[in-house]
Amino acid sequence: MIARLYHCLDARSFRPLWTLEEMGLLYELHMLPFPPRAFAKEYKDINPLGTVPAFIDEHGLMTESAAICQYLVTRYGPSSLAVGPDETDYGAWLQWLHFGEATLTFPQTLLLRYGKFEPPERRQPQVVDDYSAWFLGRLRAVDRALTGKDYLCAGRFTVADISVGYALLLAESLGFAKDFSPAIAAWWQRLQARPAYQKAQRVQHEAAQQLGLLSPIV
Repeated sequence: MIARLYHCLDARSFRPLWTLEEMGLLYELHMLPFPPRAFAKEYKDINPLGTVPAFIDEHGLMTESAAICQYLVTRYGPSSLAVGPDETDYGAWLQWLHFGEATLTFPQTLLLRYGKFEPPERRQPQVVDDYSAWFLGRLRAVDRALTGKDYLCAGRFTVADISVGYALLLAESLGFAKDFSPAIAAWWQRLQARPAYQKAQRVQHEAAQQLGLLSPIV
């Protein structure tokens, strides 16, 4: 069975898409309009949450983007994108892998909801301001981790960089690029220069164009 990934343009599902391309794995990409729970209601038959990603292989369904990345590099490895329990930076790898979603992407979802997606009368400028500061405060941990290093842990590019890197992709679209430190900006440029990142971007945009889905989530 070829794995299937259900994805919206530049959504969290970009993490596993990028990982699949880094690993050179075969997969089927199913593009959806955003948000799928509103515009592709049949998708709830696949993922009752109505969110992306949904990743399906012969072993079952997964819906958490960082967990899918960890799953891919461990089940379909060995891969240099993983850090093993016998390596010094194993804990750091797990920390950053989940930090990207739980700590960095979470506040951005509130910015999107209360700054863009809600009707004007339900928008909350104070929430946007508070969680913008929250996000930028947590981003300082990334800056410290990159001091004197090219990647977050283990001396190499891993899915931890993909997880946190996606949060920068979203942050850039929200206008935060001007707030990136020099170390973070340089790291983000390195990530975007990776052939697999560029391939994942090309694949998603070509698939979206074929279906007339040209608008990203922001």
